[in-house]
Parts: sequence; structure tokens; C-alpha cells
Amino acid sequence: MEYPVIDLSQWQQIGEGGNGKTYANPDRPEDILKVNNDRLNNFEFVKHEYDVTKAVEALGISVPAMREIVRVGNGFATISQRIHNKKSLSRICKDEPERTAEVGRLLAQKGKELFATPCNNDFFPSRKEQALWAIEHVNYVSKKNRKLIRAFIETIPEANTCVHGDFQTGNLIKSGDSFYWIDLDRFAHGDPMFDIGHLFQICEFYAPMKRVQDIFHMTLEQFHALWDAFAKEYTGQEDHADFDKLAGKFACVDIVVRARFIMPTFMETLFYRMQVKKLVKEFFT
Repeated sequence: MEYPVIDLSQWQQIGEGGNGKTYANPDRPEDILKVNNDRLNNFEFVKHEYDVTKAVEALGISVPAMREIVRVGNGFATISQRIHNKKSLSRICKDEPERTAEVGRLLAQKGKELFATPCNNDFFPSRKEQALWAIEHVNYVSKKNRKLIRAFIETIPEANTCVHGDFQTGNLIKSGDSFYWIDLDRFAHGDPMFDIGHLFQICEFYAPMKRVQDIFHMTLEQFHALWDAFAKEYTGQEDHADFDKLAGKFACVDIVVRARFIMPTFMETLFYRMQVKKLVKEFFT
């Protein structure tokens, strides 16, 4: 199949995230072009992203409509509906830092709505099965830690619950009174704590890194305030220490699950090995 070729010089960059960049074209005001980073701009990944977004939309979850797959240079990209006058929750935290706790509560509320949506188990994979596969294939976990993490994964109940896979403030955008989930390529079904562990990992362990602060447009203090507000709203309790401990275990699993989606670089392997050791020491022993 032939795909339309896009001349990137006709498009203006309007955003950037951990996986790629987004562009707009004044001649196509209702469209947005998403170009993934080099290792994610292959046809298989982009086609998966396209199909998943279509399937999530079919569940009744609010997402920008996916339009088509296109060619950009030697890679592939997607064109989807442009949501006008939108801001990600991350951008709201940057522009109005006094609203960070409010954003944390909002993310918890919208997360609960997402987790209450029955998933299409025939199309979407099981996150637990992905985690069990990953723990057997990951190359940055010691034999001892592999055993501990595997035993924990086996205790996680299966659930017909939608999980985003990259649940964080950059992937929920607001336009007026409407909200849209974006970057859905890791969507699956499973225990909501898979998503919450991912958020905990970002807010409590990745947050000190300047690159992470730049991507999310937030300071270390904001990340901590965001998690505190999220946890209190999600649990309905002021004391969320036990919730944090469970989230920490799932954060460790989150690092392992990465091996299911993308081969880490040498430096990433070293970093993930260090993170797994840290999380196991703090939450498994």
C-alpha cells in the first residue's frame, strides 16, 4: 500500500514529548502530524499506534480521531485530529504552578473513569501476560531480583480494565470542558496499578532528572505535590503510605515491562538496572 508523502518543511513544530514531536500546517488547520523518534518511526510501530487509537475510540474513550498513516523521510508518521486551544495537564502545571495539586486530583478522577471502562480483551493484550513475558527476557534484572519480581507479578489478578500504558500528565489534554487521552500505543487491559505505578515512577524516581523535568515542564517540588494530591484523591485518604508501597512495586514492574516494547540502549540498560535494584531494595525487602 502506498502512503502519502509529507514534506516536513511545510509543517511547524508545536510540541515535543518523550517519544517524538508534533507539527501543524496552516493549510490543514484540523490536522496534527506526529513524528516519532527514529527508533519508533518504523511502519510496524506506527501502524500499531494507528490501530490501537482506532480501537480505543471504539470503546467510547475520548481520543483525537486518527486520520491516516503517512511517510516522512525514510520513516512513517500519523495524522490525527487537531484539538484546538488544548493544553496538556503538564502544560497547565507549567503555566499555572499553583494548580499542580488540582491537576493531580483531576488526573485521579479521569484515571478512575478510564479504569472503569471495560476493555476489549480480544484486541488489547493483558498487561500481566506482558509483564510475565518481560521478566523472562529482560537483561537488566539479576537472577535474585527476577525471582522476587516474578513472584509478585504472579499475584496480580487479571482484570477487564483499560490501562493506558503511559499514564501521566503529558498524555491527558484539555480543551474547554473536554479531555482527550493521547499516545495510546501501550494500551492494554489489567490492574489499574500498572498505570499508577508508572506515574509513581515518574513523580518519585525520575523527577530529579533535568530531562524529565523539561519534558513534563515541572519542577521536582511539583512532581511530589502532584503525586501527593493524586494519591489522596485516588485513595480517599490523607495517609497514602501503603498505597505508595504498592505503587513502588508496580513501578519496578513498569521498568521490566519496557522490555516488551522496545530494546533499550546500552546506557538505558545501565540506568534501568540501577533503578530496579533501588526499587527492589525499597519496596520488596
